[in-house]
Amino acid sequence: MKRIPGVILVLVLTLSLALAACQPKPAEPQTIQIGLQAPLTGDFAAEGQWAVQSVEVAKELLNKKGGVLGKQIEIIVADDASNPKDSALAAQKLISQGLKAVIASYGSSVTAPAADLYDANKVVSVGYGCTAVRLTMEKQRPYFFRTSGRDDTQSEFFAKFAVEVLGAKRIAIMHDNQDYGRGVAEDAKKFLQPYIDAGQVELVYYDAITPGESDYSAVVSQIKEINPDVWFFTAYYPEAALLLKQARQAGYTGLFVGNNSVPTPEFEKIAGIDVIKGSIHLNEPMPQFLNYPESIEFMEAYKAKYNELPGSIWAVYAADALNALAAAIQKAGALDPDAIAQTMRTMTDVKGITGPLMFTERGDRKNIPYYAYIYNDQGQLELYYPK
Repeated sequence: MKRIPGVILVLVLTLSLALAACQPKPAEPQTIQIGLQAPLTGDFAAEGQWAVQSVEVAKELLNKKGGVLGKQIEIIVADDASNPKDSALAAQKLISQGLKAVIASYGSSVTAPAADLYDANKVVSVGYGCTAVRLTMEKQRPYFFRTSGRDDTQSEFFAKFAVEVLGAKRIAIMHDNQDYGRGVAEDAKKFLQPYIDAGQVELVYYDAITPGESDYSAVVSQIKEINPDVWFFTAYYPEAALLLKQARQAGYTGLFVGNNSVPTPEFEKIAGIDVIKGSIHLNEPMPQFLNYPESIEFMEAYKAKYNELPGSIWAVYAADALNALAAAIQKAGALDPDAIAQTMRTMTDVKGITGPLMFTERGDRKNIPYYAYIYNDQGQLELYYPK
């Protein structure tokens, strides 16, 4: 084997280095890519569609104002099919594309596995429809945030509202034994306990239904027989609609109170105006009842694009998740997950569609108020004012 002379070897290496130096550098992305994980199929596909539409409107409004870091925002969508297994697959898909920030997702049990994957891969994720307390209290997730409130805030509001505003003496609480519904129910029971201990109220029913059933006649018969002053349902709108419809058909005339996942166009469609009128529902601030300039701008743009209003508050929280991420990236000055997460925890002047966007050290949204809404005789939501 012949040895290559040293001079020739030096020339070869020099030429190689020169050629490498002449190679064009990989082009920087022309857009800021942000992921959106949503249930485009499955039981809550309507929520996913509303989220996609809301984020699209928020993106367009931001891009018209110059985008982020001088670049336009691009949304990359992944379907999690409303279940934990596909949620993990959706998260892996977005992670594999090199994204550093995502909006994810709807449903606490669906959000949890994705949040774990995003956190392990240092991807900042902002949930928009995940309210379980455990998401931020049972495990430290340094890259996880949420624009929605927590279940315990809603449950505390319910207890005070039911007893002190509605004057209820006998209360029924019904959930679906899933993370979200059970969590709201457990917290509601906890916050009612001081009133129970004081003899001001009695919890006459506390039990779970099986989600996905079509016949709830047995449960409805129990509620009708017990006849509570307030029947609080803490799970999702498909079951809420069927339960209330079958209860009214059975002759139950008591007050139905739904939690913040119930008042949607789908609930109205399944149950019908005659069934839902007079029912009360708890929710965070709904943008059609807000007067922030950002709320008005968003709702006008959404109506102009889709000829309707967003179907749920969660979709609007998805839009505000984008607003929060865009503001944090801009303030951080780079698409760096550590810098974005730190900025999210410290920013105090970002104005969102649903109010100021501020977060605790654990990633919870700060200062989320709750309101009661009532369906009027025309089947439209109004703010509830005690008579």
